[in-house]
Amino acid sequence: MREIGGYIELETFRGRMLHEEATKLNCGRNALAYLCEAKKIEKLYLPYFLCSSVPDVCEKLGVPFEFYHVDETFMPQFPQKLGENEWLYIVNYYGQLSNETLKRWKDQYGRIIVDNAQSYFQLPVEGVDTLYTCRKFFGVADGAFLYTDVRLERELQQDESFERMHFLLGRYERSANEFYAEYAANNKLFAGEPVKMMSKLTQNLLHGVDYEFVRARRSQNFAVLQEQFGSANQLTLAIPEGAFMYPLWIKNGAAVRKKLQAEKIYIPTLWPNVLRQLPENAIEYQLAANILPLPIDQRYGVKTMQYIVEKIKNEM
Repeated sequence: MREIGGYIELETFRGRMLHEEATKLNCGRNALAYLCEAKKIEKLYLPYFLCSSVPDVCEKLGVPFEFYHVDETFMPQFPQKLGENEWLYIVNYYGQLSNETLKRWKDQYGRIIVDNAQSYFQLPVEGVDTLYTCRKFFGVADGAFLYTDVRLERELQQDESFERMHFLLGRYERSANEFYAEYAANNKLFAGEPVKMMSKLTQNLLHGVDYEFVRARRSQNFAVLQEQFGSANQLTLAIPEGAFMYPLWIKNGAAVRKKLQAEKIYIPTLWPNVLRQLPENAIEYQLAANILPLPIDQRYGVKTMQYIVEKIKNEM
């Protein structure tokens, strides 16, 4: 029987959620697991420049995989043909692969999976299996979206998020350092989580997001940094809608990253596993080591961008 009365819980938000029509799952890696099971994928081709969670999913499911290279424009270097039930996994790094480019890959190879974890506001190409993760863009503990034309034949349990929210609530009122260990533990948690439907709590929070504000703020911040760093950046960049981060590739990026920590400007090394797996002369090693993914999210405005520019130029 439904409870009536008692204390009031978290408010229910009623705005429209971006990707409302997609399949709502508990995390990005399980969006891939969902696809592998539903489409009976027999082999995947993955880029070397990739988070270790993706090959981990393949190993967990017993799906064979091989790696391929990308170039300095993030374009896949994959000249071969796909075999039957083989799929090409394409990562849309920093939202730099346009839908026109992705459609060409779809037309050429047919069976592709697009990872839009870094391009939340880029809608999928029609007929292309596309996945999104929520934690990279919003203050939620979990959540992913998957566009696909198949459904699993089994019923999925719905996830619950209330026990994962402490580090987010703490970060809202205090410093990130105090709750970083909890944040890192939450990231590791999903390695052992089965495929589940997105929790009611995460869906509710996503219904409360002002998506147009987030899109505009991220795009504006990206444009400010591009104006300041465009001539020094070894990457030629387009300005994506609602950008993820600003990727600044400079020769001494790894050294600058360390110096910025002393200024309490925390620039992540995305996919440090690449540094362990590949030699220094590999393009993917250089991308992982020396690209500074600068924060441009909705928490910040032009003044913060100018502050970041000043600090980085002092260290370049």
